Amino acid sequence: MQTKKKAEPGDRPLPAHVGIIMDGNGRWAKKRFLPRSAGHKAGASNFRTITRYASQIGIKYLTVYAFSTENWSRPQEEVSALLVLFRQYLEEALRDFAEENIRVRFIGDTSRFPQELRQLIRRVEEASASKTGMVLNLAMNYGGRAELTRAVRLLLQDVKSGVLSEEEIGEEAIAARLYTAGQPDPDLIIRPSGEERLSNFLLWQSAYAEFVYFDILWPDFRPEDLDKALDIYASRQRRFGGA
Repeated sequence: MQTKKKAEPGDRPLPAHVGIIMDGNGRWAKKRFLPRSAGHKAGASNFRTITRYASQIGIKYLTVYAFSTENWSRPQEEVSALLVLFRQYLEEALRDFAEENIRVRFIGDTSRFPQELRQLIRRVEEASASKTGMVLNLAMNYGGRAELTRAVRLLLQDVKSGVLSEEEIGEEAIAARLYTAGQPDPDLIIRPSGEERLSNFLLWQSAYAEFVYFDILWPDFRPEDLDKALDIYASRQRRFGGA
């Protein structure tokens, strides 16, 4: 019997939009008897690797869950270390991603971050605004419920001001007021770490997304693991609620 040839990256249908819940940094560090901050640093390094690879193989939109609205409840030492790491990443992004054709956007309520970090966020977005390649959404201080609450408030404001009538409120009107307005919904959501839940990530947008879970901690997630997830995605038949 002839063995079926494994599809090459260029042969398989690619999802236009991939979401990744970057999970397992703390456990990765614990397994190595290292502080949790070491795990976050390793995870940030791997994030750059996966982002570049996703761009190279033709993913159009990549949304990564970097910091949730619930993460503020972690120990202050860990939160402070994460904020320092974010600052370092943004400084590196201005330098290292300058040659990459990647447009960087931030989704979430960034107003809670320190002023220095907010300024860096604006600089990164402005520096990459003219890029025409993959759109990278960094979800920072992001939560799906908070995003939907924000969308409802925007709808109420527009109804009160006469921009929108109550009869015009529908799925399109809600989607237009999400952080991802104008982008396709994610086709595929990947979660390493062995956990199998959304954790408040893209709740509205993921209604018909395909899910792939890996029992691999995020710092150990490799480009070949992304390829495996894409192979699994390509093998599925998407029905969007139909027969």
